[in-house]
Amino acid sequence: MTEARPLHVAIDGPAASGKTTVARRLAQRLGVLYLDTGAMYRALAYLALETQTDADNALALRRLCEGGTIRVELDARAPIGFRVFAAGAELDESQLQSNAVNAVVSTVAAHAAVREAMVEQQRAIAARGAVVMAGRDIGTVVLPDAAVKVFLTASVEARVARRREQLALAGVDVASHSLKEEIEERDRLDRTRPIAPLAPAADSHVIDSSALSADEVVAAIAALVDGARTAT
Repeated sequence: MTEARPLHVAIDGPAASGKTTVARRLAQRLGVLYLDTGAMYRALAYLALETQTDADNALALRRLCEGGTIRVELDARAPIGFRVFAAGAELDESQLQSNAVNAVVSTVAAHAAVREAMVEQQRAIAARGAVVMAGRDIGTVVLPDAAVKVFLTASVEARVARRREQLALAGVDVASHSLKEEIEERDRLDRTRPIAPLAPAADSHVIDSSALSADEVVAAIAALVDGARTAT
């Protein structure tokens, strides 16, 4: 008898679309682990800043990824739902969401060498068992065979409000107009990068969360998971 494949749910979307909150709550509802892959790129950006590594130097950034320098441990008890380490030190939300990291993370994440190293780690994590994984290329690149793929979007206004609330909880204060400029620039960079540009997978379910609560989005995705389980 063939062993059932572990449940993999891929949630993609632009910055501040709500995918982090939704993915974590969905994982809790399903009783599986959760990973926001964006935190891995943020950890690398943080380490690049700490080591004064040029964000445009793909080979140097790749070296920072190697040897377990950037490491993730799935742990539902952790404050952000998992633990992220850079050069042996665990990073908290305020470090991952700092203004300095926000300024360079898209540049860091755009390098093919960096994404190759990160995707290898992300697939290894998924191979261990069921997981809800959030990011920008999960359904298209990291887990193309995921049972359920969702592309979560929202209006710029809704995303600015959510991002500001998220940063406030992390102890970071940013003006709304600055956040709007940052989000629009992140969108531009993510959608136009030559490697794994931000786009919904052909078989993903697109959900506009502008007027929906996180719990409403979670319920909608949970229904998709139930449908996928029934189909198999």
